[in-house]
Amino acid sequence: MKTTLVIMAAGLGSRYGGNKQTEGIGPNHEMLMEYSIFDAVRAGFSKFVFVIKPEMQPLIEALCGELVKSCKTPDGEAVSVFYALQDFSSLPSGYTVPQGRVKPFGTVHAVLCAQPYVQEPFAVVNADDYYGVDAFVSMNRCLQALSDGEAAMVGYYLKNTVSENGTVTRGICSHQDGLLTRVTETYKIQPFADGTIRDTASSADGVVLDPEALVSMNFWGYLPSIFDAMNAYFSDFLSHAAPDNIKAECLLPVMVDDLMKKNALRVHVLSTTATWFGITYPQDKPFVQAALKKLHDTGIYPATLLS
Repeated sequence: MKTTLVIMAAGLGSRYGGNKQTEGIGPNHEMLMEYSIFDAVRAGFSKFVFVIKPEMQPLIEALCGELVKSCKTPDGEAVSVFYALQDFSSLPSGYTVPQGRVKPFGTVHAVLCAQPYVQEPFAVVNADDYYGVDAFVSMNRCLQALSDGEAAMVGYYLKNTVSENGTVTRGICSHQDGLLTRVTETYKIQPFADGTIRDTASSADGVVLDPEALVSMNFWGYLPSIFDAMNAYFSDFLSHAAPDNIKAECLLPVMVDDLMKKNALRVHVLSTTATWFGITYPQDKPFVQAALKKLHDTGIYPATLLS
Protein backbone atom coordinates (compact mmCIF):
# COMPACT_ATOMS: atom_id res chain seq x y z
CA MET A 1 0.00 0.00 0.00
CA LYS A 2 1.31 3.45 -0.92
CA THR A 3 2.12 5.73 2.03
CA THR A 4 2.89 9.44 2.18
CA LEU A 5 5.15 11.54 4.38
CA VAL A 6 4.04 15.10 5.11
CA ILE A 7 7.00 17.28 6.15
CA MET A 8 6.06 20.45 8.03
CA ALA A 9 8.64 23.10 7.12
CA ALA A 10 6.78 26.41 7.33
CA GLY A 11 7.49 27.26 10.99
CA LEU A 12 9.43 30.42 11.77
CA GLY A 13 11.83 29.00 14.39
CA SER A 14 11.76 32.18 16.49
CA ARG A 15 13.89 30.80 19.34
CA TYR A 16 16.56 29.60 16.93
CA GLY A 17 16.85 32.97 15.26
CA GLY A 18 16.89 31.72 11.68
CA ASN A 19 15.47 29.26 9.18
CA LYS A 20 16.70 26.02 10.75
CA GLN A 21 14.59 23.92 8.38
CA THR A 22 17.03 24.61 5.54
CA GLU A 23 20.32 24.93 7.42
CA GLY A 24 23.03 22.37 6.60
CA ILE A 25 23.69 20.44 9.82
CA GLY A 26 25.14 17.13 8.63
CA PRO A 27 28.82 16.51 7.79
CA ASN A 28 28.14 17.34 4.14
CA HIS A 29 25.76 20.19 5.00
CA GLU A 30 22.68 17.95 4.96
CA MET A 31 19.46 19.44 6.30
CA LEU A 32 17.74 17.48 9.06
CA MET A 33 14.78 16.86 6.77
CA GLU A 34 17.08 15.04 4.36
CA TYR A 35 17.60 12.33 6.98
CA SER A 36 13.84 11.95 7.40
CA ILE A 37 13.43 11.68 3.63
CA PHE A 38 16.25 9.16 3.28
CA ASP A 39 14.91 7.02 6.14
CA ALA A 40 11.32 7.26 4.92
CA VAL A 41 12.20 6.18 1.37
CA ARG A 42 14.06 3.09 2.56
CA ALA A 43 11.14 2.32 4.90
CA GLY A 44 8.78 2.31 1.88
CA PHE A 45 7.20 5.79 1.77
CA SER A 46 6.78 6.79 -1.86
CA LYS A 47 5.12 10.22 -1.75
CA PHE A 48 6.40 13.36 -0.04
CA VAL A 49 4.49 16.56 0.61
CA PHE A 50 6.48 19.57 1.79
CA VAL A 51 4.37 22.09 3.71
CA ILE A 52 6.21 25.37 3.25
CA LYS A 53 5.87 29.13 3.10
CA PRO A 54 5.30 30.25 -0.51
CA GLU A 55 8.66 31.97 -0.76
CA MET A 56 10.45 28.75 0.27
CA GLN A 57 9.43 26.61 -2.71
CA PRO A 58 12.29 27.45 -5.10
CA LEU A 59 14.82 26.85 -2.31
CA ILE A 60 13.32 23.52 -1.19
CA GLU A 61 13.08 22.33 -4.79
CA ALA A 62 16.72 23.21 -5.39
CA LEU A 63 18.07 21.81 -2.12
CA CYS A 64 16.31 18.46 -2.06
CA GLY A 65 12.98 18.34 -3.90
CA GLU A 66 14.40 17.47 -7.31
CA LEU A 67 16.79 14.93 -5.82
CA VAL A 68 13.97 13.17 -3.98
CA LYS A 69 12.24 12.52 -7.29
CA SER A 70 15.18 10.36 -8.35
CA CYS A 71 14.79 8.06 -5.34
CA LYS A 72 13.10 4.67 -5.37
CA THR A 73 11.70 2.60 -2.52
CA PRO A 74 13.17 -0.86 -1.75
CA ASP A 75 10.40 -2.31 -3.95
CA GLY A 76 11.53 -0.14 -6.86
CA GLU A 77 8.60 2.27 -6.66
CA ALA A 78 9.29 5.78 -7.96
CA VAL A 79 8.94 8.63 -5.48
CA SER A 80 6.70 11.65 -6.10
CA VAL A 81 6.98 15.11 -4.56
CA PHE A 82 4.40 17.84 -3.95
CA TYR A 83 4.47 21.27 -2.34
CA ALA A 84 1.67 22.57 -0.12
CA LEU A 85 1.75 26.26 0.73
CA GLN A 86 0.88 27.25 4.29
CA ASP A 87 -0.31 30.82 4.23
CA PHE A 88 -3.39 32.78 5.15
CA SER A 89 -5.07 32.15 1.77
CA SER A 90 -6.02 28.64 2.92
CA LEU A 91 -8.04 29.82 5.92
CA PRO A 92 -11.84 29.39 5.90
CA SER A 93 -13.77 32.14 4.15
CA GLY A 94 -15.14 34.72 6.51
CA TYR A 95 -12.27 34.48 8.98
CA THR A 96 -10.27 37.67 9.50
CA VAL A 97 -6.60 37.31 10.39
CA PRO A 98 -5.72 39.39 13.49
CA GLN A 99 -3.81 42.54 12.61
CA GLY A 100 -0.08 42.05 13.04
CA ARG A 101 -0.16 38.26 12.80
CA VAL A 102 2.85 36.81 10.96
CA LYS A 103 3.16 33.21 12.24
CA PRO A 104 1.30 30.34 10.56
CA PHE A 105 -1.63 28.87 12.52
CA GLY A 106 0.18 25.79 13.77
CA THR A 107 0.57 22.13 12.92
CA VAL A 108 -3.12 21.27 12.41
CA HIS A 109 -3.32 24.02 9.78
CA ALA A 110 -0.08 22.72 8.23
CA VAL A 111 -1.48 19.23 7.75
CA LEU A 112 -4.73 20.60 6.35
CA CYS A 113 -2.73 22.49 3.72
CA ALA A 114 -1.43 19.10 2.54
CA GLN A 115 -4.92 17.58 2.23
CA PRO A 116 -5.30 18.08 -1.57
CA TYR A 117 -2.21 15.91 -2.13
CA VAL A 118 -2.97 13.09 0.31
CA GLN A 119 -5.30 10.20 -0.59
CA GLU A 120 -3.52 7.38 1.26
CA PRO A 121 -2.29 6.59 4.80
CA PHE A 122 0.21 9.25 5.80
CA ALA A 123 2.71 10.23 8.45
CA VAL A 124 3.58 13.73 9.64
CA VAL A 125 6.97 14.97 10.84
CA ASN A 126 8.69 18.27 11.61
CA ALA A 127 11.36 19.33 9.11
CA ASP A 128 13.80 20.31 11.85
CA ASP A 129 13.86 17.10 13.92
CA TYR A 130 15.79 13.86 13.58
CA TYR A 131 13.57 10.83 14.26
CA GLY A 132 15.74 7.78 13.59
CA VAL A 133 15.74 4.93 11.09
CA ASP A 134 13.60 2.49 13.08
CA ALA A 135 10.88 5.06 13.70
CA PHE A 136 10.00 5.27 9.99
CA VAL A 137 10.01 1.49 9.62
CA SER A 138 7.62 1.13 12.57
CA MET A 139 5.35 3.89 11.33
CA ASN A 140 5.11 2.60 7.76
CA ARG A 141 4.26 -0.87 9.03
CA CYS A 142 1.56 0.52 11.32
CA LEU A 143 0.01 2.66 8.58
CA GLN A 144 -0.63 -0.49 6.56
CA ALA A 145 -2.86 -1.85 9.35
CA LEU A 146 -4.77 1.22 10.58
CA SER A 147 -8.57 1.24 10.51
CA ASP A 148 -10.91 4.23 10.43
CA GLY A 149 -10.92 5.94 13.80
CA GLU A 150 -7.32 4.95 14.48
CA ALA A 151 -4.01 6.82 14.38
CA ALA A 152 -0.43 6.25 15.52
CA MET A 153 2.32 8.14 17.30
CA VAL A 154 6.03 7.52 17.78
CA GLY A 155 6.92 8.44 21.34
CA TYR A 156 10.33 9.50 22.65
CA TYR A 157 11.64 9.67 26.20
CA LEU A 158 11.40 13.12 27.75
CA LYS A 159 14.97 12.90 29.08
CA ASN A 160 16.27 12.70 25.49
CA THR A 161 14.30 15.67 24.17
CA VAL A 162 15.21 18.56 26.50
CA SER A 163 17.79 21.27 25.87
CA GLU A 164 20.49 22.49 28.23
CA ASN A 165 20.18 25.89 26.54
CA GLY A 166 16.60 26.86 27.41
CA THR A 167 13.02 25.71 27.74
CA VAL A 168 11.20 23.47 25.26
CA THR A 169 7.56 22.58 24.59
CA ARG A 170 6.59 18.92 24.60
CA GLY A 171 3.36 16.95 24.50
CA ILE A 172 3.71 14.69 27.53
CA CYS A 173 1.89 11.42 26.94
CA SER A 174 0.05 8.92 29.10
CA HIS A 175 -0.51 5.46 27.65
CA GLN A 176 -1.85 2.04 28.56
CA ASP A 177 -1.76 -1.31 26.78
CA GLY A 178 -0.11 0.24 23.74
CA LEU A 179 -2.69 3.00 23.34
CA LEU A 180 -2.34 6.70 24.01
CA THR A 181 -4.71 7.92 26.74
CA ARG A 182 -3.76 11.59 27.15
CA VAL A 183 -1.46 14.27 25.73
CA THR A 184 -0.65 17.29 27.88
CA GLU A 185 1.02 20.10 25.96
CA THR A 186 3.65 21.45 28.36
CA TYR A 187 5.34 24.69 27.39
CA LYS A 188 8.37 25.48 29.57
CA ILE A 189 10.34 22.29 30.24
CA GLN A 190 13.99 22.43 31.18
CA PRO A 191 16.65 20.34 32.95
CA PHE A 192 17.97 21.52 36.32
CA ALA A 193 21.44 21.22 37.85
CA ASP A 194 20.21 18.56 40.29
CA GLY A 195 19.41 16.23 37.40
CA THR A 196 15.65 16.74 37.44
CA ILE A 197 13.52 17.89 34.52
CA ARG A 198 10.83 20.39 35.43
CA ASP A 199 7.87 22.27 34.01
CA THR A 200 8.57 25.91 34.89
CA ALA A 201 5.42 27.43 33.40
CA SER A 202 3.86 28.23 36.79
CA SER A 203 6.92 28.90 38.96
CA ALA A 204 10.69 29.32 38.77
CA ASP A 205 11.23 26.16 40.84
CA GLY A 206 8.95 24.20 38.53
CA VAL A 207 7.11 20.90 38.78
CA VAL A 208 9.31 17.79 38.56
CA LEU A 209 8.50 15.58 35.56
CA ASP A 210 9.21 11.91 34.96
CA PRO A 211 12.30 11.72 32.71
CA GLU A 212 11.07 8.35 31.38
CA ALA A 213 7.73 9.80 30.28
CA LEU A 214 6.96 9.52 26.58
CA VAL A 215 6.50 12.74 24.67
CA SER A 216 5.13 13.60 21.26
CA MET A 217 7.63 15.06 18.80
CA ASN A 218 4.99 15.45 16.09
CA PHE A 219 5.59 12.08 14.45
CA TRP A 220 1.98 11.08 13.81
CA GLY A 221 0.32 8.58 11.50
CA TYR A 222 -3.20 9.00 10.12
CA LEU A 223 -5.66 7.80 7.53
CA PRO A 224 -7.12 10.37 5.10
CA SER A 225 -10.43 10.09 6.96
CA ILE A 226 -8.85 12.19 9.75
CA PHE A 227 -9.26 15.29 7.58
CA ASP A 228 -12.97 15.62 8.36
CA ALA A 229 -12.31 15.78 12.09
CA MET A 230 -9.27 17.97 11.54
CA ASN A 231 -11.20 20.52 9.48
CA ALA A 232 -13.95 20.68 12.11
CA TYR A 233 -11.42 21.08 14.92
CA PHE A 234 -9.53 23.84 13.11
CA SER A 235 -12.71 25.77 12.29
CA ASP A 236 -13.72 25.56 15.95
CA PHE A 237 -10.27 26.78 16.98
CA LEU A 238 -10.52 29.82 14.71
CA SER A 239 -13.99 30.70 15.98
CA HIS A 240 -12.84 30.63 19.61
CA ALA A 241 -9.33 32.08 19.30
CA ALA A 242 -9.18 35.65 20.59
CA PRO A 243 -9.43 38.07 17.64
CA ASP A 244 -6.37 39.97 18.88
CA ASN A 245 -4.24 36.89 19.63
CA ILE A 246 -1.47 37.03 17.04
CA LYS A 247 0.37 33.95 18.34
CA ALA A 248 -2.38 31.37 18.96
CA GLU A 249 -1.58 28.03 17.30
CA CYS A 250 -3.74 24.99 16.58
CA LEU A 251 -1.56 22.04 17.57
CA LEU A 252 -1.72 18.36 16.62
CA PRO A 253 -1.14 16.98 20.15
CA VAL A 254 -3.96 19.13 21.55
CA MET A 255 -6.29 18.06 18.75
CA VAL A 256 -5.46 14.39 19.28
CA ASP A 257 -6.10 14.71 23.01
CA ASP A 258 -9.47 16.35 22.31
CA LEU A 259 -10.51 13.59 19.88
CA MET A 260 -9.48 10.88 22.35
CA LYS A 261 -11.54 12.51 25.11
CA LYS A 262 -14.54 12.33 22.77
CA ASN A 263 -13.80 8.65 22.00
CA ALA A 264 -13.41 9.68 18.38
CA LEU A 265 -9.84 8.41 17.93
CA ARG A 266 -7.72 5.46 19.14
CA VAL A 267 -3.99 6.17 18.93
CA HIS A 268 -1.37 3.41 18.89
CA VAL A 269 1.90 4.24 20.63
CA LEU A 270 4.66 2.71 18.54
CA SER A 271 7.58 0.93 20.11
CA THR A 272 10.89 1.95 18.58
CA THR A 273 14.57 1.89 19.39
CA ALA A 274 15.05 5.19 17.55
CA THR A 275 16.53 8.23 19.26
CA TRP A 276 15.28 11.75 18.63
CA PHE A 277 17.37 14.88 18.50
CA GLY A 278 16.84 18.35 17.16
CA ILE A 279 17.78 21.99 17.36
CA THR A 280 15.77 24.49 19.36
CA TYR A 281 18.55 26.96 20.17
CA PRO A 282 21.77 27.82 18.26
CA GLN A 283 23.78 26.31 21.11
CA ASP A 284 22.19 22.90 20.38
CA LYS A 285 23.83 22.75 16.97
CA PRO A 286 27.28 21.31 17.90
CA PHE A 287 25.70 18.32 19.68
CA VAL A 288 23.49 17.52 16.69
CA GLN A 289 26.38 17.91 14.26
CA ALA A 290 28.49 15.48 16.28
CA ALA A 291 25.61 12.97 16.54
CA LEU A 292 25.02 13.04 12.79
CA LYS A 293 28.71 12.63 12.01
CA LYS A 294 28.80 9.55 14.24
CA LEU A 295 25.84 8.06 12.37
CA HIS A 296 27.71 8.49 9.08
CA ASP A 297 30.96 7.18 10.53
CA THR A 298 29.28 4.01 11.84
CA GLY A 299 27.60 3.26 8.52
CA ILE A 300 24.01 4.07 9.46
CA TYR A 301 24.14 6.59 6.60
CA PRO A 302 26.29 6.65 3.45
CA ALA A 303 28.74 9.42 2.75
CA THR A 304 26.04 11.37 0.94
CA LEU A 305 22.28 11.02 1.24
CA LEU A 306 20.23 12.34 -1.68
CA SER A 307 22.65 12.08 -4.57
